[in-house]
Amino acid sequence: MQLTREQFEVIAPLLPRQRGNVLLDSFEVVNAILYVAANGCKWRALPKHYGCWHTIYTRMSRWARAGVLSTVFEKLQRERLMHVRIEAVSLDSTIIKVHPDGTGAHKKNGPQAIGKSRGGWSTKLHLVAAGACDVITWSLTPGQHGDAPEGRRLIEAMGGPQEAGEVALLMDSAYEGDATRELARQLGFVPVVPPNPKRCEPWELDKALYRRRNEVERMFRRLKAWRRVFTRYDMLDVMFAAFITVALIAEVLR
Repeated sequence: MQLTREQFEVIAPLLPRQRGNVLLDSFEVVNAILYVAANGCKWRALPKHYGCWHTIYTRMSRWARAGVLSTVFEKLQRERLMHVRIEAVSLDSTIIKVHPDGTGAHKKNGPQAIGKSRGGWSTKLHLVAAGACDVITWSLTPGQHGDAPEGRRLIEAMGGPQEAGEVALLMDSAYEGDATRELARQLGFVPVVPPNPKRCEPWELDKALYRRRNEVERMFRRLKAWRRVFTRYDMLDVMFAAFITVALIAEVLR
């Protein structure tokens, strides 16, 4: 996907002003980043008409480390959600395979969200969605980490709805533990999750409402259409998270 000038003008005020003799303006840089994100190519394989790949990589790295991309996405999504009546949100996670090029980060960079399990090296993307196109919050953990602990952290970070008992929290069986459901209730959500068949006192599942959990699966499908999200090639979380954020921004502007 490439942004038009009209789409770019929506986010232009949120990007840093370029000073001095700048050969590439932010419009060209954003579209070059989107090309790499969509096609999954190496930076050196970026078509020459976009400009010097190293300049674009450096600009993206600076934006990612300064939190510019996160700020752009948060503002876009906040404005979008203001016009949407939220009746249910979905919590889920997905595994992302790590390419060999994405392993081996230097220890000085600290621990990264990359772990090894029977399936090999992987990263887990946790996400709370308010629909098939609307992401509220998300995070990364190593692939072998459990869903429920990080799910509870995201629920706490999200905060409760304005009116308690009006928003359902849709989750699969990985989140059916007592701690997760109790936290959801404390924050004002109505947990909708299938009980474990071995429970002595299983609860009744609202199957009609639970079917809406497919919205978060569709959101994952949209994100994984971006090849630099479908496979992790980046050693550092900050750069991989930047590609996810760029994909989310493009999805909002689509």
